[in-house]
Amino acid sequence: MSTQQRYEAIEPLLKGTINRKLILKYYDELLRITGSLKKGYVPASLLIEKLQTSGRHSELARAAQEYGRVGKSIFLCRYFTIENYRRRINAQLNKGESLHALRAFLRCANEGAVRKRQPEEHLDQALCLTILTNAVIYWNTIYMQEAVDRLREKGYEILDEDLAHVAPSHYAHINPHGKMHFEVHDGLVPRPRRPLRDPQAAAVPQVNWPRRRGRPKKQTATREVMNAETTGNDGG
Repeated sequence: MSTQQRYEAIEPLLKGTINRKLILKYYDELLRITGSLKKGYVPASLLIEKLQTSGRHSELARAAQEYGRVGKSIFLCRYFTIENYRRRINAQLNKGESLHALRAFLRCANEGAVRKRQPEEHLDQALCLTILTNAVIYWNTIYMQEAVDRLREKGYEILDEDLAHVAPSHYAHINPHGKMHFEVHDGLVPRPRRPLRDPQAAAVPQVNWPRRRGRPKKQTATREVMNAETTGNDGG
């Protein structure tokens, strides 16, 4: 890209130029740091701490920043010029947002707030949420794969390229309320899976669970009825 030419569409993203002389001056040091990180001789957190405590005007830190701008510039060029690249990135962002939505849906106790005091308790609550999230994703993955296999057996064409855009983070069929009991034995025997729903049958009504904040008390009875009606249809 020419420094003399103007690019109106992306002008706000073009800020200055890369200091190539500074990168070349400390290139051997950058390689040594990269090798130390890759071999595990020094943790990344310690390296960043050392670079930060060395002062903002440390030339080695500035050289690392300039080298980072090289990768960022290459990424922006690819993002602006390759449409499939942009689509793939946006698809991954959508999957990430759907995962955050699933975690927010499961974090319904205490109105989603962390009310523990000790850091260990915070960690326990976060790990419990991770276990629940993984359980839902595992459940969805198994039954989505079974549904895909069933459709392929019936002759439907389902491409793997299309399945790459499907995320197993749906939660409309999950009931997050109530208590669940699990019997754990020494030798766990896999239970038979639930039968898949017939798409030709009547559609299963989706329950819009009440919001955590500002929930009126008069909806308590209605929520209990909805939970009772969906006990046999939820994935929880």
